[in-house]
Amino acid sequence: MNIKIQYNCFNVNWNDVSSILKEVGMAYFEGKIHKKAFENSHAVVFVFDEDKLIGFGRAISDGVCQAAIYDIAVLPEYQGKKIGAAIVDNILRLIPQCNFILYASPGKEIFYEKQNFKKMKTGMALFINSERMKMRGFTE
Repeated sequence: MNIKIQYNCFNVNWNDVSSILKEVGMAYFEGKIHKKAFENSHAVVFVFDEDKLIGFGRAISDGVCQAAIYDIAVLPEYQGKKIGAAIVDNILRLIPQCNFILYASPGKEIFYEKQNFKKMKTGMALFINSERMKMRGFTE
């Protein structure tokens, strides 16, 4: 493996972003939607093996005190190799003064607990497709 980390959106194949999100069972859209989401984020991290996109993540933030992490995804064949942890660590490093929140895919909470995230007792959500999110285990 020849791992490279990138902190900007230059030369990213947005269809690969969609494909990776789909492959790992996360919400995905056509590439141009992800391009806009990542370009409008405060911090972005892309991980490549040579020129192959293998993982990524992003945070939206005010840059001062609050941030939310989204779209942490790693190709299945690269999972278990600390790449997801490196993505999260780099996002935290880019805006270290912030409190961070996120929602994990059901079953992935342990990954974030290993990164020192704690479960919240007061988290709330208002989803566009609330029934789907309930069926997927995100809400009660």
